[in-house]
Amino acid sequence: MYAVIADRNRQYRAAPGDKLELDRIEAAPGTELELPVLLVADGAAVKVGSPYVAGATAKVKVLRDQLGDKVIIGKYKHRKHMTNRRRGFRAISTIVEVVSISG
Repeated sequence: MYAVIADRNRQYRAAPGDKLELDRIEAAPGTELELPVLLVADGAAVKVGSPYVAGATAKVKVLRDQLGDKVIIGKYKHRKHMTNRRRGFRAISTIVEVVSISG
């Protein structure tokens, strides 16, 4: 059994026991959240929502926050005083575990 779940503006394919990396969620580790479900597939039976499957939810447990890979941004302008301007950025993501899918 698997489902396609929605978290804000992204969609993820998830099965019970999977660990997903989502955009940062303001929740303490150990908190359980419910996410809406767009599609549920159990063998040959598939339910597709419009946009969500009625009565279906996915329960996820927040495990931890982590920093992503560093992205280096560099700017260069010909004959200006910003020839070696570099900045780094690391996005924060939240690791969650799918506990159950109902629906």
